[in-house]
Amino acid sequence: MFIYNVTTLVQYNIHHQWVEWMQQQHIPDVMATECFSKFQFVRVLETDETEGVTYAVQYFAESKALYNRYIEHHAATLRKEVVDKWGNQIVGFRSLMQVVN
Repeated sequence: MFIYNVTTLVQYNIHHQWVEWMQQQHIPDVMATECFSKFQFVRVLETDETEGVTYAVQYFAESKALYNRYIEHHAATLRKEVVDKWGNQIVGFRSLMQVVN
C-alpha cells in the first residue's frame, strides 16, 4: 500500500471555503481517477498557525503502478486547477509513503 500525502498551509481568510471546495470538488476529482482506493482528510494539529491552518489529505494506492498512473495522467491537470483557484493563498508539499507493517 502506498500513501500519497498532500499537506497544505491555507491562509485563514479562505480556509473554510477551501475545505468546502476540497470536500465537494477536489477530493472527489482525485478519487474519480480510480488510482486510489480511499482517502482521509485531516487538520494538522500542534503546528504554528501564525500564517494559516495546515491540512493533509492522504490518498491510498494499492500499488506503485496506480500512483504512477495518477502522476503521469492526472496530477498536472488537477494541480493546475488548485493553482488557478487558490493561487498563492495556499502552500503545499507532497510526499509518497509506503506502508511497512
